[in-house]
Amino acid sequence: MKPMGPIPSEFAVQSDNLIIAGKTAAEWIEIAGDTPLFVYDTDIVANRVKRLRAALPIAVAIHYAVKANPALIAAVAPLVDGLDIASAGELAMVQAAAPDTPVSFAGPGKRDDELSAAIKAGVTINLESAGEAARALAIGERLCIRPHLAVRVNPDLELRGSGMKMGGRASPFGVEVEAVPDVVRSIIDGGAEWRGFHIFAGSQALETQALIDAQAATLALAARLAEAIGHVPPLVNIGGGFGVPYFPGDRPVDVEAIGAAIADAMTSLPPSLTGARFAIELGRWLVAESGVYLTRIVDRKTSRGETFLIVDGGLHHQLAASGNFGTVVRRNYPIALVHRMGEAPTGTVTVVGCLCTPLDRLGDQIALPEAAIGDVIAIFMAGAYGRSASPTAFLGHPAPREIVAGSSDNPNAIFTS
Repeated sequence: MKPMGPIPSEFAVQSDNLIIAGKTAAEWIEIAGDTPLFVYDTDIVANRVKRLRAALPIAVAIHYAVKANPALIAAVAPLVDGLDIASAGELAMVQAAAPDTPVSFAGPGKRDDELSAAIKAGVTINLESAGEAARALAIGERLCIRPHLAVRVNPDLELRGSGMKMGGRASPFGVEVEAVPDVVRSIIDGGAEWRGFHIFAGSQALETQALIDAQAATLALAARLAEAIGHVPPLVNIGGGFGVPYFPGDRPVDVEAIGAAIADAMTSLPPSLTGARFAIELGRWLVAESGVYLTRIVDRKTSRGETFLIVDGGLHHQLAASGNFGTVVRRNYPIALVHRMGEAPTGTVTVVGCLCTPLDRLGDQIALPEAAIGDVIAIFMAGAYGRSASPTAFLGHPAPREIVAGSSDNPNAIFTS
C-alpha cells in the first residue's frame, strides 16, 4: 500500500456520501449528465481569498493567474483586483467572462497579433525581452495607441523548495537583472506607459520561511532596480508561488506569517519604492482545493495479484494526478469513493484510466473500501491545472464536463464541455 495526500479540510470530515457545494456527487453527476466531471466549489475559493485578504496588508493587491483554471474566471474576478493571462486565448476568455477586470499578460513567445490584441484592449504587457519591448513599441506606434508595458524580471534569486524554479538561472522568462534598466528606459523614451515590474521566482513552494525570504529579496531587488532607473515603479508584482499540500507529508504554507512579514517590510520601504503599488499573484493556492474530479469505474480486474479499478477518465483530463505534470517522483493525490467517505479501507487497489498507455495511472496501490463497477471515484485537489493542463484530445475520448457551483451567493451552476 502507498499513502495518499491529504483530502482538503472541507471534504475530509465527511462521511457516507461526498457533498460538494451543497449537493452529493451523485446529484452533480445527474445534473451534468455523466462522468467524467469536474465540480468546483466557489465558496472554497471565496474563503481562500478572504483569508489571504485578512493576512496581507491593505496596500497589496491580489491577482489571479488564469492559467490555473480558466473555467473559474467569472467566479474569481469579482473577488480579486486583477487577472494575469498567458495567451490571446486567455485574453478572449477574460473579455467574455470579466471584461471590466484589469489584466496583465505574461509569457515568452508572444506573437505580434497577441501583442496587438493586448494593446488594443489596454492590457498591461509583462515584457520578457528587449526584443519583445521593441516589437510592442512598434505595434503601439502603428496602432496609434500608447501601450501599457511592464518588465518581467528574471530575478537573481531562487525560491527554495519550489516545485518549478523560474529564477536565478538562464531562462526564457523575463529580462536579466542587469539589462532591466535599459529596457525600462527604452519603454519610457519610446512613449509607452511604464507599468512597473513583474518578479516571479518559482511556484508550488511549501516552505513558509523560503517564501518570506524570497519576497524580501524580491522587494530588495525591485528597490535596487528602481534606484538604477531613477523612477518609482507604478506597480511591483512580487509573484506568489504558494504551494498546496498534494502529497503525503505535505504541510500547508502559513499565509498569516507571510502576510505579517510583507506588512513589516512595507513599513520600511526605501525611497526608490515610496509611492509604488504592490500585488501578489496566485493561482493554485486560491483554487486547487475547490475542485473535485469525478470518474466512474467501468471495469475491475486482477492481474498477477494486483487489483485494478479502470475508470472512464484519466490523465487526458487530470494529467497532474497521474504524475506526468512535472512531478519527479510519482505520488498519490487524495482519492475516495464518493458513497463511502470516511469508511475504513478493505483492500489495496490501483486506479487507472481508459487510455492505451501505462502512464494513465491515477492512484497507485492505494487503500480504499470495497469498490465495484459503476461506483464513482473522487480525485481531490482538482481545481488547478486539471482539465486545462491536460491533453484532452489524446486518443479522441470526450472532453470532461465541468460545473462551477456555489452556495446562495452563486446558486446557478455553469456548465462547460
